[in-house]
Amino acid sequence: MEQRVLGHTGRRVGVVGLGAWQLGADWGQVSEDDAIATLSAAAGDGVTFIDTADVYGDGRSEQIVGRFAKAHPDLTVATKMGRRMDQVPENYVMANFRAWNERSRRNLGVDTVDLVQLHCPPTPVYSSDAVFDALDTLVSEGKIAAYGVSVETCEEALTAIARPGVATVQIILNAFRLKPLERVLPAAREAGVGIIARVPLASGLLSGRYDENTTFAPDDHRTFNRHGESFDVGETFSGVDFRTGLEAVRRLAPLVPEGATMAQFALRWILDQPGVSVVIPGARNPAQAAANAAAAALPPLPPETLQAVRDVYDELIRPQVHDRW
Repeated sequence: MEQRVLGHTGRRVGVVGLGAWQLGADWGQVSEDDAIATLSAAAGDGVTFIDTADVYGDGRSEQIVGRFAKAHPDLTVATKMGRRMDQVPENYVMANFRAWNERSRRNLGVDTVDLVQLHCPPTPVYSSDAVFDALDTLVSEGKIAAYGVSVETCEEALTAIARPGVATVQIILNAFRLKPLERVLPAAREAGVGIIARVPLASGLLSGRYDENTTFAPDDHRTFNRHGESFDVGETFSGVDFRTGLEAVRRLAPLVPEGATMAQFALRWILDQPGVSVVIPGARNPAQAAANAAAAALPPLPPETLQAVRDVYDELIRPQVHDRW
């Protein structure tokens, strides 16, 4: 698999990684055996970057990933912190950072976490010198090797990129979220900051497997967070109305290269955007993990296909999401 440098971490990672939210919670039940099998399939196909968080299954995802990573020292494991308490600026202080980091290091079974990201904190946090001084301290103490941020909005990303210690920015980027292409990716390239593209399949919408009759389990966020009841609605279907997303996928389907799936096409589109370091699709089973990894082998999409994706976005998706995030 092609590898790219992950921003200021200096690490080279496979361009397709694995998002481990599904292995923790909120996507229906995934057994530990299935989770390990999924990780094994991904690693076997060249995935070297795993992204998790301390709140995915209240630590379950970190624990599973940590056990797997012990036998795979070539992996880069990133986690996130900051959503175990109310997301208010006054909670983003050194004492809490130390507690959260200690718990993650214990869950992962490591002395130093490869990459720690603030997990979509309130907007004022990105402008706090004290927050980034605290993160710098954790680096100097060897508790974390590098730090980054996971953001909801492009403005948050731009504020973070201006911080010299920020190694990576994780942002929603997919065929239904084109706004980061305008300013965020160019700024990240200029600053040498890595871009981790999350929610790449718009919570499965861009897999092409859903229709108007599709339903999801009660414990799946695609059931309980469609209107932002539990967290930012942009995390579910990228904030796109489900029926609008289905129509957009139908229009994109003729663009899929022969022999590829809609999901692989969607992942290849992301990899073709200058400045992307790694894309982190989730997977609930080995077949999904292997299919995602195979997207890296697709040839770059031609310019006319890239323009056609933008045309669909401009007509159907832009009115719903462009000015919000």
